Amino acid sequence: MQAARFGQLVSPLAFAVAMACSTNVAAMELFPLEQVRLTSGSPFAHAQQTNIHYIEQLQPDKLLSPFLREAGLPTKAESYGNWENTGLDGHIGGHYLSALSLAYEATGDAEMKRRLDYMISELRRAQLKNANGYVGGIPGGMQMWADIKAGKIKADLFSLNDHWVPWYNIHKTFAGIRDAYVHGHNELAKVMLVDLGEWAKALVAHLSNEQIQTMLISEHGGMNEVFADMYDITGDKDYLKLAEQFSQKIILDPLLKHEDKLNGLHANTQIPKVIGYLRVSEEEHKQDWHDAAEFFWETVTKHRSVSIGGNSVREHFHDSKDFTSMVEDVEGPETCNTYNMLKLSKILYQESGDSRYLDFYERATFNHILSSQNPDNGGLVYFTAMRPGHYRVYSNVDKSMWCCVGSGIENHSKYGEMIYAHEDNELLINLFIGSTLNWQAQGLTLTQATHFPDQNSMTLTIDKAAGKGKQAISIRVPAWMNGVAPELLLNGKVVKAEQRRAGYLTLERTWHKGDTLAFSFGVKPTLEQLPDGSNYYSVLYGPVVLASKVEPFANEKLQYIADGSRMGHIAAGPTCPPEALPIMVGEPTSFLQGLKRLPGDKLAFEAEQGVREKDEPKKIDLVPFFRIHESRYEVYLPQMSAAKYPEFMAAAKAKEAAAERLAKQTLDKINPGEQQPEAEHNFAGEGSRAGVNKGVHWRDSSDWFAYDLADKQGEANTLRITYFGGDINRTFDILLNDKLLQTVEMKPGHGDNMYQVDYQIPANMVSSNGYRLKFVAKPGSTAGGIYGIRLLKAASK
Repeated sequence: MQAARFGQLVSPLAFAVAMACSTNVAAMELFPLEQVRLTSGSPFAHAQQTNIHYIEQLQPDKLLSPFLREAGLPTKAESYGNWENTGLDGHIGGHYLSALSLAYEATGDAEMKRRLDYMISELRRAQLKNANGYVGGIPGGMQMWADIKAGKIKADLFSLNDHWVPWYNIHKTFAGIRDAYVHGHNELAKVMLVDLGEWAKALVAHLSNEQIQTMLISEHGGMNEVFADMYDITGDKDYLKLAEQFSQKIILDPLLKHEDKLNGLHANTQIPKVIGYLRVSEEEHKQDWHDAAEFFWETVTKHRSVSIGGNSVREHFHDSKDFTSMVEDVEGPETCNTYNMLKLSKILYQESGDSRYLDFYERATFNHILSSQNPDNGGLVYFTAMRPGHYRVYSNVDKSMWCCVGSGIENHSKYGEMIYAHEDNELLINLFIGSTLNWQAQGLTLTQATHFPDQNSMTLTIDKAAGKGKQAISIRVPAWMNGVAPELLLNGKVVKAEQRRAGYLTLERTWHKGDTLAFSFGVKPTLEQLPDGSNYYSVLYGPVVLASKVEPFANEKLQYIADGSRMGHIAAGPTCPPEALPIMVGEPTSFLQGLKRLPGDKLAFEAEQGVREKDEPKKIDLVPFFRIHESRYEVYLPQMSAAKYPEFMAAAKAKEAAAERLAKQTLDKINPGEQQPEAEHNFAGEGSRAGVNKGVHWRDSSDWFAYDLADKQGEANTLRITYFGGDINRTFDILLNDKLLQTVEMKPGHGDNMYQVDYQIPANMVSSNGYRLKFVAKPGSTAGGIYGIRLLKAASK
């Protein structure tokens, strides 16, 4: 039982039952958000208030529409579009419950509470109408769940019984209702959560563990985590059983052996599972599951994450020994991934008190999470490109219903969750963020005043002290201080503190109202290379990533606000040519020595030496990445010697030119086996499988699978398919709009390599209405594997 996690909000009876079930109490307790308030003037307080305005623009009745529709009730407004009416209906509604709950707890904003209570009351109407405890917005969900209950299970990576990740979707509903109870103090939500849980119990009661594991092939969010939480809340051991049953073994087993088998996997599908493994380990005292989750955290944070704390390219874990795609692709780290990595870090910190989890949490919060919100309009970012010279697009509040919008409105509602912690009566100051703390149990209130990172200091002022004798206050000394001792002043006089725990300085005394404790420290810029050791460097100032704005094209007009298209979250504009980029030439140490702090209140540096652009010396300004918006930017600078600079430029120009020629020829393309490309192209199939080989995704089938391809002008003349040489003795047909284009016989001769085949499209098959591309296996054979699909027009002359 994690008393610090849910105990304060559980009824006395449920709390007693749960305590009898488990005795693993966390080492560190965090304060409820209602006891922490952000103070004005910090970027975090601004982000929190901007987020509340964004939340207020979302219309509850539109978000409720899928739930009421599926319950057979009249809707009060038309559903939102985008992902909210194309199969993932209702997922934002679940996130909205969580965001409202967190925002209310963090600020006390009455409008957040009013909206939350209204959402819960309307969802309860839908739940009662369904009459079985179920409430969800999944299109045709009642019949789909009935089929699953009967053992009819057809699972693919991103679909279940031909529905778009329904367990992932309903996980948001479970989590939102849980948060409405735990953080939003809505008692009806607890009743709803238990009823929804009873529905889930009945749904899988007669399924075997093998059937459940088959079901879990499809992305399912953090269902194991939420079931563990429900056990924590209710004391009902059935939920603990469900939590273990919903823990996917094919991902867990390698982690138990401390093996990194993550290459090619959809990143944000895995992270919530690992959070669940950790929660199960807490409740069932499974040390091996705990160690597996810790190994995953170590692997991702140390070997798979970039300087901003994010991970993945095109939503997938790339080869940890090759970050080429990270600096070449425009679809960089996904915000949802970091949202979940912070959850994982939070639990690991609560268990251990180890400040290394705070080092990552701080890095990711200051750089990825804070930067993922447009400070002017609250728009939220999906992909943060690490490709030098690219940019980001922000959500449109009325049109963008992506997963990162859902997690985003939660992210900016809970900045206060890790600023402070306590162990018994020892108070720990974890993060330098302007805020107040009201520690009700100790009768202590204080204010933390700081302008970090613009200023390297923080002052605590005791606003109220209950006079309960001596009390320890411990201030974190982060790893980025590099062993340089900070200065501590008590009421204006230098004082020595003890190091009682790793990563903290502790001062124990009897505190009085008006006492001040000032903490100042030195920070020097550092360079951080990509984890694979390739020559790309990021500049940091303590935990804060510094970046530069890049303007390669005069008077360029980019679309920074997303449209409502299915893939509107991708910054699909032109990439920046390498010759237009600032490049670090010479030794990195020389570049670092040439950094000069610019005058002014805001943190900024000028790089005076070691940078070239267009073969000329170049000075660049570096500012906190979280302050760069609606602009191209450079987080990682390519680095090379002066002797290699001409060779690099020639090779980069040639590669860029080839990529540009191919892009101009390409009418449409698909990466088979990847979620978003397959969803965008209306994947369907029977007997189909997907996987990863040599870091490339593939799909094949013993029957058939199909996609839509766009060609609005009827320009296509070639279909280019990528195969793998190891797939031999397979025969299948390729059809375009149900007409045979080619019968393929896959024969030996290509070794262990990928290869491409171009199929000419006859004039009588060209269509201006697009194509339904279908791969059909011959009897007893297999169609594919298909590693890439590209529809081409003739090259320009």
